[in-house]
Amino acid sequence: MKLINYIFIFVILSFVPSLAVDQTGFLTWKENFKKVALKNDISEKTFDKVMANVKFLPNVIKYDRYQPEFYEDTKTYISKRTSSKKVSKGLNFYKENSNLINIVENQYNINKELLLALMGIETNFGTYVGKMDILSSLSTLSFDERRSEFFSNELIILLKLIEKNQIDYKTLYGSWAGAFGYFQFMPSTMKNYAIDYDKNSYIDLKNNNDAYASAANYLNKIGWKDDRPCFYKINLSNDVPKKYLNVSAKKLHDKQKLKYFRKYITNDDILDKKFDNLYAALITPDKDIIPDAENLSPAYIVFNNYEIILKWNRSLRFSLAVCTLKEKFENEL
Repeated sequence: MKLINYIFIFVILSFVPSLAVDQTGFLTWKENFKKVALKNDISEKTFDKVMANVKFLPNVIKYDRYQPEFYEDTKTYISKRTSSKKVSKGLNFYKENSNLINIVENQYNINKELLLALMGIETNFGTYVGKMDILSSLSTLSFDERRSEFFSNELIILLKLIEKNQIDYKTLYGSWAGAFGYFQFMPSTMKNYAIDYDKNSYIDLKNNNDAYASAANYLNKIGWKDDRPCFYKINLSNDVPKKYLNVSAKKLHDKQKLKYFRKYITNDDILDKKFDNLYAALITPDKDIIPDAENLSPAYIVFNNYEIILKWNRSLRFSLAVCTLKEKFENEL
């Protein structure tokens, strides 16, 4: 028998017992989680009905460990998500929905180009919203130890929305991480910012009216400013102190006013002087993630609007891609 066949058999035999253990542990988790749910005002009737077919999904754990934000270099990540094909599709979507998009832009003071960029990157303008059973995804990630507290809270919130008949649990198919609809809202975002924009007594985030208004409301409430920049791509001098370089999206540190950072930026002529007093941070997104990445390249100076997008998805590359696609739409509309 060839060596590769031995290896394959070994991998399978190693995986099966682990999967069996996970499945058994998941059933125990489900019994314990029911007690938590009931203490959080979820009725036993709702829990039993909604969670009856919930399953442990091994692929969800795999996806969680192997996200593109963790392994793709910045140039590759951005180029994949801001292609000319993506721009063309977005322009067509705008033409078909311009009345709604323009009204929402004016009502919530959020650039239509930003909304187009987010919808384009999240779901390719509503054409791919995900096929995962969200209840099973959230349950699997709640059972998993890596971010159990976060996903347990999200699952409780979703069960409460179902309890109050605000969401139809039979429609809950979306991303592996539990996000739902055209803009991929997590349950906590649904609860806090989703809007029944067309006044039909039901929030449908797979409907352009509710989805677009909900996304604009969310961005407005968390502080997006239309007249402020998102980022500039910069060249850093070798004498920039390392303490100013952010490599993680968890929390940007050592912020300074833009005018302070100019002395470390060799192409500072691209920076608009009217933003000199805005606080900013330096990021080098490839460092510490991509093997053999340069210390100072690529580099960006980012502002509060960039951090607003981080609240949507805490990834340095995601925020860069959204703002890049937004700029491409601005050049076309």
